[in-house]
Amino acid sequence: MKKNYIVEETFNEMRIDRWLRHRFGKIPQSFIEKNLRNGKIKLNNKKIKSSVKIKTNDKIDIFNFNFKEKITLRQNKFKPSNEIIKENENLIIDNNDDFIVINKKSGISVQGGTKSKKNLVDIFSKSEIFYNTKPYSVHRLDKDTSGVFLLAKNRKTAQLLTTLFRLRKVHKTYLAICHGELLKDKGFWKNDLVRYEGKKKIIEHAETSFKVLDKNINSSLVKMKPVTGRKHQLRKQLFILGHSIIGDNKYNNQVDTKSINKNLMLHSYEIKFMINEKKYTYRALLPEYFKKILNTKRLNFED
Repeated sequence: MKKNYIVEETFNEMRIDRWLRHRFGKIPQSFIEKNLRNGKIKLNNKKIKSSVKIKTNDKIDIFNFNFKEKITLRQNKFKPSNEIIKENENLIIDNNDDFIVINKKSGISVQGGTKSKKNLVDIFSKSEIFYNTKPYSVHRLDKDTSGVFLLAKNRKTAQLLTTLFRLRKVHKTYLAICHGELLKDKGFWKNDLVRYEGKKKIIEHAETSFKVLDKNINSSLVKMKPVTGRKHQLRKQLFILGHSIIGDNKYNNQVDTKSINKNLMLHSYEIKFMINEKKYTYRALLPEYFKKILNTKRLNFED
């Protein structure tokens, strides 16, 4: 059985493997790679690799793809209660005709997956704010990271914001509380970070501008502005330095794993960008648990 799809403008310059997951749900990378090699997934009638980026109006052909056995279909969406919808609506910083900005809580995913059903896209798809439209995710924010997050209201805005992120014209500032005293007070971190797609090892260069706002022998409060946008970039870079973020259970180089707080002390504090010569700047207030750790660690932060 053959199925044909035409790439919409929203997905211009998206990797083919990401498009497949967006279209059909959680698919193992190994399964995607196998079907690409076997020619069961073709782009414009040609065999391609998973890293190839698709363009608007490209044609994607899928042959004998066994969705039922290998894919968690998107029909298994999270069904939020009215209470959960209202709770997340109360986190909105700005709501205009083209997008919303929210102060995302820690512990909630942007999109649904096998390990996390509760997610912002499914929640806001049921909100009256997105009546006659749907929320479009235009960037990433880890499940356990709090702070500024954007959701577009239409394809045109989604495409525009996605392009701005890709061209590095969206400037984000993060705050983190990490273990130990960072030696340098400001500068750049430049690392080659490793990640895996199945068994395939991928090395990506990462750069971040940083400034230490306060520190003592036990901990540091650091402001970070990522230049690149690698997965878990800030968490990995601090881990490499030997100063993992407090509450990070994945990238943790501390002997004493007993934590006084279960939350990840990483907050997306500010975002800046420009559309049609209009400047947009949004800040997200610090969570109470973040303020509590600042006080416990005797670190000062002036907004």
